Amino acid sequence: MTHRVIRLPEVIKKTGLGRTTLYRMSTAGQFPESISLGGKAMGWIEAEIDKWIEERMRARQRTPVAATLSM
Repeated sequence: MTHRVIRLPEVIKKTGLGRTTLYRMSTAGQFPESISLGGKAMGWIEAEIDKWIEERMRARQRTPVAATLSM
């Protein structure tokens, strides 16, 4: 299986999250970890990012309407 590695600008574009938020969430175990590409270069496995987005979408669908209205 071929895995596509994407860099930070594309991860930001796909998720809508900022750089600091991505790294903070990754450190907290709430976002896929980056992988080293050598030197200081980092990337993410695109399939893992897509799965994370799909999980957020499913979580949204499970949220009761009354709970979202009380926020």
